[in-house]
Amino acid sequence: MRRAPGSAHSDRVLDAVAKGDTKGDLKDDATASPAVSALAASWRRSGHLHALDPATHAPSRRLTATEINVARERLGRLLAIAQASLDRLFLAVGGVGCSVLLADADGTVLDRRGARGDDGTFESWGLWTGAVWSERHEGTNAIGTCLVEKRPLTIDRDQHYLTRNSRLFCTTAPIFDENGQLRAALDVSSCRTDLTEGFGRLISTTVADAARLIEAENFRQAFPQARIVLTPESEREINSLLAVDSNDLVVGATRAARRALGLSASALARPVPASDLIRGARSESDDIDAAERAVLKRALARAAGNVSKAAKELDMSRATLHRKMKRLGLER
Repeated sequence: MRRAPGSAHSDRVLDAVAKGDTKGDLKDDATASPAVSALAASWRRSGHLHALDPATHAPSRRLTATEINVARERLGRLLAIAQASLDRLFLAVGGVGCSVLLADADGTVLDRRGARGDDGTFESWGLWTGAVWSERHEGTNAIGTCLVEKRPLTIDRDQHYLTRNSRLFCTTAPIFDENGQLRAALDVSSCRTDLTEGFGRLISTTVADAARLIEAENFRQAFPQARIVLTPESEREINSLLAVDSNDLVVGATRAARRALGLSASALARPVPASDLIRGARSESDDIDAAERAVLKRALARAAGNVSKAAKELDMSRATLHRKMKRLGLER
């Protein structure tokens, strides 16, 4: 890439790319630890792979209204599910000069929330519906780099590759679908120069939590007939979920659950007993007596202990139910 005249920021970026290092650090909100090499890798991708000039004055790429509609249809259910979270997030940060963005896996902003008084500023900065924030087009930025790294992160001001983006604070979290595939990114961006580091961390945490809620709700709606189970020892991973059918077979798993349990797509291609995946769970369901005992217990619970009513629900005589209860140790 030929060196072009530019600001001190573009000179610093080009020097860092040439040397293979950076002086700043990319803030990894998933681990809250410095990730200098990650920022360096993103700057190198921007310079070497995408051949971007950090001093460019070219406007951001925008999709047409027709292209936006096609992209929205592609995102489908997840876009609809995200609406409530976008609204809540904007209520939390909109009053302090922040814009809330939802982008697809290509980095295209498909929905946004912003204060009307800030709209002119955000549109001029490219934080607008239809703008493409992939690394290929914008270099290192929170949306594009999050989509490459597949993890929550913050790009703060001069950590951006392009000089024209170097006044932006942006924090983004990825959103994965019910098959564990990256489908979208949730972002909060600010052009304010007085945004403190502490408040920035608070925004980052809020964005990551909102993204997990969207994932979890999308997963529930993808398996409406299944029982949704939180995997044990999931800690912060509130979206580490399994979908379990009426036969106690796992029919779906979120990306977090797949990673926690070491599940591959091929492993989930065939039915898997939930008890085989959840560590510490005793698989009594493979015992016929245990399975029958569970059926009788449920029927008795629904009948509030009324044996005649339970027998009717189970389509058997009261005497037959009494015999089964006695055999299985359920008679009082």
